Amino acid sequence: MTEDFETCDLTCSSPSGDPEETLKVKSWSMECEQPIFSALGGGMKLQKTVDAPRPTMSGSPGKTSLAAATSDTESGIYSVESELCVDHESELDWFCGTEQKLICSHCATVGSCQGHTVTPLATRVTRVRDKLVDVCEKMQLQALRIERFIEQTLAAKEQKLQAAASRAREQVLAQVSAAREALEEEEQRLLEEVQREEERVEQCLLTQRAHWGQALTNLSQTRSRLVHTLTHTPDAQLVTSVQEIAERVEEAEGVGEPCDTDQLSLNPCCTESKLLRGLWATAVLLGPNTSGSSCLKFDERTVSPLLSLSEDFCTLTFLHKKPRQSPPYDPARFDSWPNALGSVSMSSGTHSWVVDVGQSGAFKVGVCYASLERKGFGNEARLGHNSQSWVLSHYDGDYSFCHAGKKVPLQVARRPERVGLLLDWQSQTLLFYEPHSCAVLYSVSQNFSAPLLPAFAVTDRSITILH
Repeated sequence: MTEDFETCDLTCSSPSGDPEETLKVKSWSMECEQPIFSALGGGMKLQKTVDAPRPTMSGSPGKTSLAAATSDTESGIYSVESELCVDHESELDWFCGTEQKLICSHCATVGSCQGHTVTPLATRVTRVRDKLVDVCEKMQLQALRIERFIEQTLAAKEQKLQAAASRAREQVLAQVSAAREALEEEEQRLLEEVQREEERVEQCLLTQRAHWGQALTNLSQTRSRLVHTLTHTPDAQLVTSVQEIAERVEEAEGVGEPCDTDQLSLNPCCTESKLLRGLWATAVLLGPNTSGSSCLKFDERTVSPLLSLSEDFCTLTFLHKKPRQSPPYDPARFDSWPNALGSVSMSSGTHSWVVDVGQSGAFKVGVCYASLERKGFGNEARLGHNSQSWVLSHYDGDYSFCHAGKKVPLQVARRPERVGLLLDWQSQTLLFYEPHSCAVLYSVSQNFSAPLLPAFAVTDRSITILH
């Protein structure tokens, strides 16, 4: 990383045989904050420079001298005993940008560098130091970001990894335990998959930690060398080492910036298994701890006026004509869409219920939050078209799973006469299945944030909750 420095032109004019040489120098100033210079040079401070005086000539060319733009004391430049020009025996207090070397005032006016682009040595050194200060500050900030990434992000990832891996194991073991004899081989496969995924993430974290740790070490070493160069290198050596400094800076910039990625987290898909999910559902449905639908009925308060509710509160029938007398107003009632909700709220345990849909050609069955909108024709009250409802839909011969307005087409071998639903709160799983064969129609894992209610809709004939 290099950048051209500002230069000034030194011109010489001799209109009458008695040469009078003038030097055009741009004044330059620099202000630096105390903390960075305290860190770099033990309290060294740079002061503003003044305009460079015009060069003057006296006597013969061998005695010509050119005043420097600023003294070493004024500019805060590291000073050593000045070297003399071999040709003119004058102080080397100028820098030739054309030939990239130190020269004296006579070299610039009447010598080999006459007409070249030259800069006062003090100005040149100050600019190089200014560049080094900026670079060191950037490196310091980058080092802080890397340290924060190592100490905070990677450490947090390690903690979350353990918790995520533990949850994955619990889920696998809970499902496999329901039918252990049939699932021993699948259990072993999934546990190994979780183990491999955990090891993969751990390896990624170790690799990231090692990589960024080494990057931090290299960056710190490079910065230390540059700081040492800045504070201990003589002026003459400093200005001739710009290329070496630039190479070190470019190497440091190649470190890059740390970032968090999905590769540093456990992939939840490592526990997915169609075989396990289907057999688990069968085992749970046949197990003693499942809460059946013996007490589940339609909640009369929620039934849309487009539907008719049977006397036993178990059958919904779609009305092709709106009744003359509307039901009494109730804030819980759906007034526009043909929907109804179940009477049982679910927030723990395992629940299942079966709905007879054999007579209907258009229906929806699923679950929703109690906060689902009940009024109007908007999608907020339409099952499957918002983020608060999850339903299996059958319409015009096609089956699909609907949530948040998105449809997932389902391949059904034969039209089911009944649709069963299984909700396991512990694993946050909702499963749709065909009760006769226990074939899984669709399953979804979702982080449910509130109690759920069974949800229904029908626009053709009727559906019935079975006990």
